Order: sequence, then C-alpha cells, then structure tokens
Amino acid sequence: MTFKHITLDFDGLVAVLKLDHQEVMNAVSLEMLTSLGEALDAIEEKRVEVRCLVITGAGRAFCTGANLQGRAVKPGRSNAGAALETAFHPFLRRLRNLHCPIVTSVNGAAAGAGMSFALMGDMILCARSSYFLQAFRRIGLVPDCGSTWLLPRLIGKARSVELSLMGERLPAEKALEWGLVNRVYDDAVLSEETMKLAHELANGPTIALSLIRKLYWDSPENSYEQQLNLEFESQRIAGATEDFREGIAAFLEKRPAQFLGK
Repeated sequence: MTFKHITLDFDGLVAVLKLDHQEVMNAVSLEMLTSLGEALDAIEEKRVEVRCLVITGAGRAFCTGANLQGRAVKPGRSNAGAALETAFHPFLRRLRNLHCPIVTSVNGAAAGAGMSFALMGDMILCARSSYFLQAFRRIGLVPDCGSTWLLPRLIGKARSVELSLMGERLPAEKALEWGLVNRVYDDAVLSEETMKLAHELANGPTIALSLIRKLYWDSPENSYEQQLNLEFESQRIAGATEDFREGIAAFLEKRPAQFLGK
C-alpha cells in the first residue's frame, strides 16, 4: 500500500510509520494527515499482528509542524484552527486509543504540531542532535494539538509557559533532564535502539500494555477513588488473558515468558 508523504512498513510485530515529506522537513499537510489516517486503518486491520507502533521522520527532521507553504492569510478574520478538529484531532485521538504501545523516535526537529506528535509516544527516544520547539508564537498563534494539556503534566507549568511564550529550542539533552523524554542516543544508533526497544514491547503482554497506556492517559482527569476503580477494572481484564497465565507459569518455572498478546 502506498501513501502520500508517509511510509508504512512492518518489521515482524512492529509497524514503522515514517513521516516522509523531506522537502518541507516533514511538515504536516492535509494530504499527510489523510495518509496518516489510512495508515492507522491498515494497522488496525492487522491489530493481531501489530503489537507496537514506531513513529519517526525521514531525513533530517522528525516533523516541523503544519505545512504553511501556499497558505497566505487574507486580511480580516481567518479561521486558522479549522483543520484542528477536522484533521489533526481525529489522528491524535486515534493515537491515544491505539491498541498497542507507541514509540516515537525523534530523529531531528520536532516543532509545533510535530512536537505534539512526538509527545504522543509512550516511550520517546531522541537523537542527540534533535530538539523540540513550541513554534506557534513565531507566527502569532497559540500552541495546539494538545500541547497545552501534555506539557504541564510532563514538565510543569513554569517550563511549559516559558517554552510557549519564548519559542526557544529545547535540546534533546535538556528535554531528558526535564523528564520530557525517556532516552537520548547518538544519532547513528537511534534507529537501531528504537527497533530494539519496539520489539521488546511488541513481544510483551499486549493487552496489559494497552491497559497500562489507558490508565496513565486517564489518570490526570480522575480522582484517587476513580483511579482505584479503573485499576480494579483493568486488572480484571488483564487477569483473564492468556498472557497472565503464561506470565505466572514462566515465573514459577523460572523461564522467560512467551507472551502472545492474547
């Protein structure tokens, strides 16, 4: 299957979704968003076989935000946010509700909406030369694509507001120090280390990992009691899986577990 401005490949149990419009440093157009939705359709069709998703960029950037080429703004009122609810938000919601873990492999600049895409990873891995940028203030807009929800919960209000008001680059090493990302690797080994981690997740108990994702996504909005109830319900589901039985058997038999994602 071919897509516009992206590629989708399958490496065993891992789907690799690559933003690939290098002429504009993988900036997001409506065409790309359509392709991203189609790629997620293809992944959902193979959900039994796909147990981890990697998102990365082609060339020297991860994603530099919305593609502004050819988007001259006319005098008067402009609905700059129209594409958010019709195109960006559906994609982000689908990532949130994906059935398996997501690894984002940030190989270069992750700016604007591209930064939000990167932060959708359950595990966020970065090349040492990569950086993040809340670029919106540079063109007179406000942060979007969920960044004002994600950032305060990841790095606190003060740092989030500073990034957004000042529009300064946040290098990968500083992002790691702040707790925004999980790991930073030398550029030359990022891809290798990404696939190693992705396959480790893909060979895990997929249903339990999906429930873990949901627990942490829902946690900020829940009271303590609500979260206890959600853990209880999630544990009931996980405890009914074949992988739970395999995990217990492997523990008792002192051998590595062979999870099937069921």
